[in-house]
Amino acid sequence: MKEVYGKKIGMTQIFSEDGIAIPVTVIEVEPMTIVAKKTAEKEGYNALVVSFGEIKEKNVNKPQKGIFAKAGVPVKRNLKEIKVDNIDEYEIGKEIDLTVFEDGETVDVRGVSKGKGFQGNIKRHGQHRGPSSHGSNYHRRPGSMGATSTPGRVFKGKKLPGHMGSVNRAVLNLKVIKVDADKRAILVKGSVPGAKGAILNIKKSVKSN
Repeated sequence: MKEVYGKKIGMTQIFSEDGIAIPVTVIEVEPMTIVAKKTAEKEGYNALVVSFGEIKEKNVNKPQKGIFAKAGVPVKRNLKEIKVDNIDEYEIGKEIDLTVFEDGETVDVRGVSKGKGFQGNIKRHGQHRGPSSHGSNYHRRPGSMGATSTPGRVFKGKKLPGHMGSVNRAVLNLKVIKVDADKRAILVKGSVPGAKGAILNIKKSVKSN
């Protein structure tokens, strides 16, 4: 099982032995503790419930405290699931860390993209603006909304202003440049979804090149 959760720290660059600058995203991966198991017999699928991230116990609600108490482990901020094939290979209370990955591997990184709020067509869909002069009053509006009497309605899928961003996104086949166990960080080549501090899922590539 090669899958962990981490926190996006930000982007920087490192240099290869040839002196080539490589843009990388730094992802902090704290050790994850297994707190529960989900089985195919009961839940319909096999998965591990893992916890990570520091938090004061007073800030954890009662249902979550019960999960940690049953597992006999300290409380953590985040609870996530990792699907596995054989649930019997893992024990509650054991830790999973970033050493499951190696330098040079390819991974898929999933997260929630930055939220942009309500945006117009030009920013949201990349459309062009209207004329700027000669009496034109048509600058940044959506454009034609359809025909007149037939069909007399707006078709589904019409690109209009609306909420932009804050959706699930995945970037596939990113190369792991470095796994730094001492600093609990993975450096992957290129950019990944989300703002700084966002929780990301890092998993071995499904469609590796």
